[in-house]
Amino acid sequence: METTGGFTSTQLLIEEQILTLSSLGATEALEIGEIAKSLGVARNLPIATEVRLGDWIIYHVSLPGSKPENDWWMSRKARTVMLKHHSTMYERVSAEERGVDWHKENNLLDETHAIHGGGLPLITKNEGFVGVF
Repeated sequence: METTGGFTSTQLLIEEQILTLSSLGATEALEIGEIAKSLGVARNLPIATEVRLGDWIIYHVSLPGSKPENDWWMSRKARTVMLKHHSTMYERVSAEERGVDWHKENNLLDETHAIHGGGLPLITKNEGFVGVF
């Protein structure tokens, strides 16, 4: 079966496990945001990014070329990750593999929850799911 990006849900779950952090507080969350910003600047990407600890948006940046609608997309992706504790790409690929409409399955609207990739869970070894990148 062909899926978005050629990913499998198994691969994406393994990626989430590999990206598990030993701990995550405000300092580390800010560092994650700064790393993403630095990569975006170095590559001249028109991105917006944020890091959330729970419901707290601890870091947000919109680089030149990004648009106000990027905030809407990030909010939709963050809602999905907060609900499912998995990446938005995992949710999309898993639905594709199972042949289901993710939004219907979860009784949610595309206008409020996005499964287009780009939303990642922040997971720690001791606390489990703690936020969204």
